[in-house]
Amino acid sequence: MTNIITIIPARGGSKGVPGKNIKDFGGKPLIVHSIEYANASKLNNKVYVSTDDDEIAQISQDAGASIIHRPPEIADDTASTESAIEHALSVMDTQPEIIVLLQATSPLRPEKSLDRALKHFIDGEFDSLLSISPTHRFFWEIEEDIAKPKYDYLNRPRRQDMKIENIQYVENGSLYIFTREHFEKTGNRLGGKIGYTIFSEEYCLEIDTPQDFITLETIDKSLHKK
Repeated sequence: MTNIITIIPARGGSKGVPGKNIKDFGGKPLIVHSIEYANASKLNNKVYVSTDDDEIAQISQDAGASIIHRPPEIADDTASTESAIEHALSVMDTQPEIIVLLQATSPLRPEKSLDRALKHFIDGEFDSLLSISPTHRFFWEIEEDIAKPKYDYLNRPRRQDMKIENIQYVENGSLYIFTREHFEKTGNRLGGKIGYTIFSEEYCLEIDTPQDFITLETIDKSLHKK
């Protein structure tokens, strides 16, 4: 059986929203949503939370995660997620073949989407995979103070008339999957043969500000009504 584990990085420090990772979201600490999502998977073997914060560690452990105590030097504002992954792998007793990376700031994910993504990842023999969301917005770029469209504004399509090949996608930051072999070779969560899984537009937002909590909780209530 393939050894699949999940890593959820969660620093204690947050300038935008103090205590963000354990702030209440929908009646439970924010990070608990990601832990429960991973634990609901039939393919995932173990969930790890990498943190430098004792309160995050205790809440995460109570929610069913194993804790990796992250050193202060890779837990400040400049520390990369990749450094947390590298440290986590270096202290694990057993080495996984496949790693799932979840960001606590993305509490909304489609039900059972992790197992669907893992099956697609394995069947497609990908090196890495990410979740993306469609956007029907029209993009522009700025070049020497001139606004230049990245679409044909003379033939602006209506949303319902957009062809599949004309839809653009954003990296929603919610889910990443990659092999340990790929990560050890490149030091990055993405690369090689990259697969994808699509989360609909309501799942594309991340929490970075106090307003984001309000917005996503409103979306969460709407999704539960459905």
